[in-house]
Amino acid sequence: MHRMAGGTRFLRIYQEIPVSMCIFVLNISKNSRRKGYGNKMMKKEFERVTPESVGIPSELIGKLVDKLESGFTEPHGLMIMRHGKICAEGWWTPYAPGIRHGLQSHTKTYAATAVGIAYTEGLLKLEDRIIDIFKEEAPENPSQNLQRLTVADVLCMGCGMDTMPFPSLNWIKEFLATPVNHVPGTTYMYNSTGSTLLGAIVRRLTGLGLHDYLKPRLFDKIGIDADNLRWIYMPDGMEVGGGGLYATTEDNLRLMKLYADGGVWEGERILSEDYVKKASTLQNESATEEANNPLAKDNFLGYGYQIWMCKPKDVYRADGAMGQFTIVVPNKDMIIAITENASGSHWAQTTLDAMWEFMEELPDADSLPEKETISEKLARRMNTLSLPAPRFSPFSEYRTKINGAVYHVSEDTFLLDNSVAAVAVFMGGAALPKGIKTFNFNFGMDGCTFDYIQGGESKSVAVGIDGAYRYNTLGNGAVSIALMCGAWTEKNVFQLTIRWVETCNQQKLNFTFNDDKVTIEEEGTALFIRKMPTITAFK
Repeated sequence: MHRMAGGTRFLRIYQEIPVSMCIFVLNISKNSRRKGYGNKMMKKEFERVTPESVGIPSELIGKLVDKLESGFTEPHGLMIMRHGKICAEGWWTPYAPGIRHGLQSHTKTYAATAVGIAYTEGLLKLEDRIIDIFKEEAPENPSQNLQRLTVADVLCMGCGMDTMPFPSLNWIKEFLATPVNHVPGTTYMYNSTGSTLLGAIVRRLTGLGLHDYLKPRLFDKIGIDADNLRWIYMPDGMEVGGGGLYATTEDNLRLMKLYADGGVWEGERILSEDYVKKASTLQNESATEEANNPLAKDNFLGYGYQIWMCKPKDVYRADGAMGQFTIVVPNKDMIIAITENASGSHWAQTTLDAMWEFMEELPDADSLPEKETISEKLARRMNTLSLPAPRFSPFSEYRTKINGAVYHVSEDTFLLDNSVAAVAVFMGGAALPKGIKTFNFNFGMDGCTFDYIQGGESKSVAVGIDGAYRYNTLGNGAVSIALMCGAWTEKNVFQLTIRWVETCNQQKLNFTFNDDKVTIEEEGTALFIRKMPTITAFK
């Protein structure tokens, strides 16, 4: 695991992690294999080479990293492949190569791939009608437009609807009851519920959900560790194909390499050639997206099968909110995968602009003379990338006043995992957990514990106050790793920072202490996260 730049005290995040966590990073799936599956994945590692050997100046990659670190985004992971070889890769600590990352809508491309494999296997046709697949859920008297709705229409966001239903137990029936106001395939509306329907189509035809269908047919074959993946689920148990997958940066690169190679992996055809061609080329105009987000210019250029068209000619991308991009550049034989939190840059258009500038400056060469000193410097930089260290401010006169004091919460909405819970509610219709009822801080020399009672259960988490995180696991859902640190931002304000390292999100909870009362306010860093209301607690 790469070390943090900027001083040895920042290494403490890893010193505090138990040996079991180190095993987690290196072999996360060991104790989480799904019943009924052995570990059959055959992962062939990609060759690692210098940028110059594949025609990219190391200085140009350094310039791209400079842009990513300039402030418009918070980069988490970056991989660049050319001619089938990895020429640059790095993760900004505390993110790391083996740790899953929330994909948001990048998940859609995985769901569409499942449909593509089913098509390749002859289980469905793209012209199959949705009401024929879901006969039990279809309305008794379907409209003419609903009768016309096909698998291909759903794949290209051409459902003809103006709204989409939110998660519920009967979400498929509600989807088919949604008015189809336009002839399918003639208009564009971004429809995440439709993307989840793609997985439901596969489940209806095979009896298998997305994960179980894709494991032997995709994940095991292209080197994605299926046991390391996590999903958010709909109330009926269907994986949220519209945005509920957690996978690694390299998983995404491997998925899109399959498309870049025409659906063939190591000589075996996984996706039919015609499906890949349709999926990665224009199938539906998306210019109407400009009305929703006029600054996201690359969203107006058209849509394939859960894949976006891009500004440079013939370039396409899988795309998730806050900048989870895997970009395929056919005429450069190049793939770029990035995970990040670009929630402040209009759906990460600025990241895409940086990528297009990078491509424009690429020389027209398959290889360049080696610059050993420069490429080694880049490799060192990529191996020591780091986000800014947590704030170091461990002391305040209030520390002794509140140490060990128990506070009772008057509301039922105080959650440490509010951002994680909010995503599960938004995407999968989950219910919010019960709130924290009592809590107290217990300070030591270099850290503290936050002890609390929630749902009648006593819990405790470790918080670093020495400028470093502490590792915690909370819950057993799709997201569980919580890195926590704290600092006094004012004499009576203690800021608890929770970095959910498997997601884009970092939460900050500001505890403002006044006599026997404390108020708690949340700051978040994701576009669609429900902000927790202000909490009041009394000693």
